[in-house]
Amino acid sequence: MRTTLKMPKVGDAVDEVVIVELSVAVGDTVAEGQILFVVETDKTNVEVPSPWGGTIREIKIAAGDEVATGAATMIIEV
Repeated sequence: MRTTLKMPKVGDAVDEVVIVELSVAVGDTVAEGQILFVVETDKTNVEVPSPWGGTIREIKIAAGDEVATGAATMIIEV
């Protein structure tokens, strides 16, 4: 089943972040809790882990992108 990973809320007052680094590529197998990407808020960098184990099927973000909370980031086959 393909599931869309949406950008989680990473801080109380943060609604938009900048993608700093992607840690996976299309076709990679990931475990639940594995870091998928790193985002930058106005105060710190935050690692975003995978909520499920599976295979990365599509990546909808790139380093440097500004992404809003709730926006689609990746599609994972779980």
